[in-house]
Amino acid sequence: MYDTASREVKEIISKNSAISMYCCGPTVYRDAHVGNLRTFILSDLIKRALKLQGDTVRLIQNITDVGHLAEDLDSQDKMLMQAKKENSEPFEIARKYETKFHFDLAALNVEPADQYPRASETIELMQEMISSLIENGSAYIGTDANIYFSAKSFASYGAISGNKLDALQPGHRYEYLDEGGKLFHADWALWKSAGTRTEMIWDSPWGAGFPGWHIECSAMSLRYLDNHVDVHVGGIDLRFPHHENERAQSNSITKNESVSHWIHGEHLLFEGRKMSKSAGNVLLLSDITARGIDPLSLRLVILENKYRSQMDLTWDSIDAAFTTLKRWRKKVDSWGSSLIVKKDDEIFSSLMNDLDTPKAIQRLRTIEKDSLISDEMKRAIFMYADQVLALDLGIKKNSKSISAQCAKLLEERNIARQEKDWAKSDLLRDQLMQEGIIVSDTSSGQEWDLI
Repeated sequence: MYDTASREVKEIISKNSAISMYCCGPTVYRDAHVGNLRTFILSDLIKRALKLQGDTVRLIQNITDVGHLAEDLDSQDKMLMQAKKENSEPFEIARKYETKFHFDLAALNVEPADQYPRASETIELMQEMISSLIENGSAYIGTDANIYFSAKSFASYGAISGNKLDALQPGHRYEYLDEGGKLFHADWALWKSAGTRTEMIWDSPWGAGFPGWHIECSAMSLRYLDNHVDVHVGGIDLRFPHHENERAQSNSITKNESVSHWIHGEHLLFEGRKMSKSAGNVLLLSDITARGIDPLSLRLVILENKYRSQMDLTWDSIDAAFTTLKRWRKKVDSWGSSLIVKKDDEIFSSLMNDLDTPKAIQRLRTIEKDSLISDEMKRAIFMYADQVLALDLGIKKNSKSISAQCAKLLEERNIARQEKDWAKSDLLRDQLMQEGIIVSDTSSGQEWDLI
């Protein structure tokens, strides 16, 4: 796969018996949108492809539940801002959106990581790393009582992003608020003094405060993956400054290259524009299922695009993927019930060559139409590919048999909509989704299907 640091496609090789993977997780102060989910699907595809060729994989994904500064240059913390907005406690907000994150992953057939360490529960681990960085001269206590990493102490800074220290301008939006005690403008905070802040702060050797943005990933990846990461996955927006800073921190501790392979997924646009709250075009997985569309339709759309290419998601492409998904499942069912899985060399080669999922999908389309291939063989190849694609191609999804409890929830939702109680209607829709039922509203009334 393509390694961002070396700018070349190279083989993924493990230094131990299992391939160690780390994927930057969500900051759980809001729902993950489909752009975030594209990165998590990428991580899942890599893991599944490695397993397909016989590798054992250990995956760690962090949960950022300590906030960090808001992107709109407000000095408030994201978690604290959302807690205030929802009139709730910060950690209640964190647990709420963490639960929704795991629910979205499950709906997209993303296999769970081996561990999901939370930032709030690994503060001591981060403090240990900060202390070590201070001791070896990589970090210092600023005049404002914040602890900073010294960018100049790390000679190869910029290897991932190509950004050189002497060319960086002061004032990166994530780094400059309340950080007037730096020795150099490109230094970044490892630990921030609490100041007047009273929530989400912890005791430390340097006084009450909270961790900076980057330190948690260094601390968690090195601790849980034995000081070396074979494959580090994240969105392209994390390449700088997050991964650049993480690399500097980690390598300053291990005195080696701590990550062998940096893999970044490209941006996802929606209807031709970057998703943003201000533009009002942030798309959630729940927006897709609310239309009665199987969430795996999103997975298929993403598979049809190269992970290193910017992708423009549209409702038309989602609808088309849903149509394909339903057709393939119907055909796989009609091709018999054999449990045989047959390796297809073209599909295997595509997946092993920089995860070329579009080529693998095209191969399936060709096999589907090939009259010279038996139905049994078609099914066997589709099921082979589905070990990585994870589209549930062998699962019937047109059964209408549901429990009495689910039937009751459907009736309650129908009544709520008749009474124009939209809040209750949405709540019941979410409950039904958790039971594996997609509900959509059409001109002829409420319709549903099993996921």
